[in-house]
Amino acid sequence: MSLRDIHTPVLLDRCVELLAPALERDGAVFVDATLGMGGHSEAFLERFPGLHLVGLDRDTDALRIAGERLARFGDRVSLVHTVYDGIAEAVASAGFAAADGILFDLGVSSLQLDEAERGFAYSQDAPLDMRMDQTAGTTAADILATYGEGDLRRIFERYGEEKLAGRYARAIIAARDDAAIERSGRLVEILIAATPYAAQRSGHPAKRVFQALRIEVNRELSVLERAIPAALGILPVGGRIVVLAYQSLEDRLVKREFADASASTTPPGLPVELEAHAPRFRLLVKGAELASDEERATNPRATPVRLRAAERIRGAR
Repeated sequence: MSLRDIHTPVLLDRCVELLAPALERDGAVFVDATLGMGGHSEAFLERFPGLHLVGLDRDTDALRIAGERLARFGDRVSLVHTVYDGIAEAVASAGFAAADGILFDLGVSSLQLDEAERGFAYSQDAPLDMRMDQTAGTTAADILATYGEGDLRRIFERYGEEKLAGRYARAIIAARDDAAIERSGRLVEILIAATPYAAQRSGHPAKRVFQALRIEVNRELSVLERAIPAALGILPVGGRIVVLAYQSLEDRLVKREFADASASTTPPGLPVELEAHAPRFRLLVKGAELASDEERATNPRATPVRLRAAERIRGAR
């Protein structure tokens, strides 16, 4: 399998179109905050010959593969092993004071989904790891072994929006008394057995639980809550950001941060906008854009995507 076969970037042309006005000058800095296997980054480096890439990823396998893929661009590429809430520090470590364009392609990557032994997919039996950075942190198996029923229910409800959270939490507690839950296949069996037959017709019982475990293992939402403001903070006037989200919890968080950044803080009732309180950003798309039917047909991973984008129009207060 070649490097170009293992990942089809989602909404690639639209991302390039939205970020192009900020990246066309020589010396522009582009941050791919979720580098993955480098598909988006490769396209940007090809499209903008004066561009410097700062690529971030917490997954060392992704950094290795992307490094091979982007090696032909030489010193135009700086790769950083970090979680994306460290975006400002990563840009500074690469020798830059700001970023002209930033892309976040959130969620689990194709590399992580396709490698069964990583434990992200409920359709394949594997160790319950789910760490995006396999060099550190708690695994999904650790969570299933140590969390109490209330904590399991909480993460299933909050991060999976799972209606049967309580039932599943009880089933897991009961099952682990017999033996540790260390593989995805056993967890799927426990969840199916705990699911009423009628509920099984509305989707795979494991889908939301696996999502919730992945988010908890990688602290995805708390990281994102820090990352978006940090990213907005390093954009100069004219700088642009695009975020691709694949589930509602992420998208709502991005929507809120963008709404705050693009809102006026002028006290209500005043007849004019106060310059110091004018919006710092403007939204580049109305609401959240979806992938076209054609792209969904050719790249199924684009099906749930929600794209939001913004441009800085005023300096920091």
